Amino acid sequence: MSEREREIYKVTLIGSVVNAILIVLKFIAGFVGKSSAMVADAVHSLSDFLSDIIVIIFVKIAGKPTDESHDYGHGKFETFATLIIGILLVFAGVGLSAEGIKHVVSYFQGESLPQPTSLALIVAIVSIVLKEILYRYTLHKGKKLNSKAVEANALHHRSDAFSSIGTLVGVAGAMFFGEKLRILDPLAAITVSLFIIKSGRDIAKPCLDELLEASLPEQTEQKILEIVKSADGILDVHRLRTRRIGNDIAIDLHAKMDGSQTLSEAHDKVSIAEQLLKKEFGPGTIVNIHEEPWKGVPEEKGE
Repeated sequence: MSEREREIYKVTLIGSVVNAILIVLKFIAGFVGKSSAMVADAVHSLSDFLSDIIVIIFVKIAGKPTDESHDYGHGKFETFATLIIGILLVFAGVGLSAEGIKHVVSYFQGESLPQPTSLALIVAIVSIVLKEILYRYTLHKGKKLNSKAVEANALHHRSDAFSSIGTLVGVAGAMFFGEKLRILDPLAAITVSLFIIKSGRDIAKPCLDELLEASLPEQTEQKILEIVKSADGILDVHRLRTRRIGNDIAIDLHAKMDGSQTLSEAHDKVSIAEQLLKKEFGPGTIVNIHEEPWKGVPEEKGE
């Protein structure tokens, strides 16, 4: 196991332990403390815990070297894991919203909503503090380890903190402002669920783009063109194709060069361009440059 994998497992394991503790506390506080928002919050924490398990499983697979059936490595397994985390967030948000709507409907049908107790209030505060600390720690590690899955997990921790903030507002309002405002408990869950759904969508979309072989952003492609053209002997570039493979990227392009030079000379100049790209985008960058004789007419990408 590489040092990177060990670090990912470590930060994920810490998150799993915290989530497991919070799941138990929130379910107890939700049922004993009579707070529907806290129960929904517990379900959201459960989705956090499941995402930790997914990261542990898929990061191990993503760390495998290239083999006969995976010439470009296994990086997209981590992307797939990140996509699942995003989908889990969306489902968690929908679940929170449905639960809140159910209680709001009950309230307007004349049913009396239960008054949350101080236990739910205390657990909400503890959850906010722990999840915010966990978010900052996980995000720092994710950026340091260049792991999208870990960064996505950090956002999941932050969304859980937001969920607990909404729960705190709802519980406090229902506790201290009388029976008429007990509806704040389910309303808070509905409001927070919208943010959770958006967070899940923001995580899942780029992963889906990658799995569907979407090109890198235009700004990144322009940077690639500038780097390649800066290499000595490369006169023009066309047929640029890019894609992301896990935490690395793949670059394919045609480089126009002086046709009178030897193959060895052209190869040396192309190798310099490859080194410049790997220096900019990381050593795992996959670069394929096809050499073409220069004819004096620049072409655009895709021609």
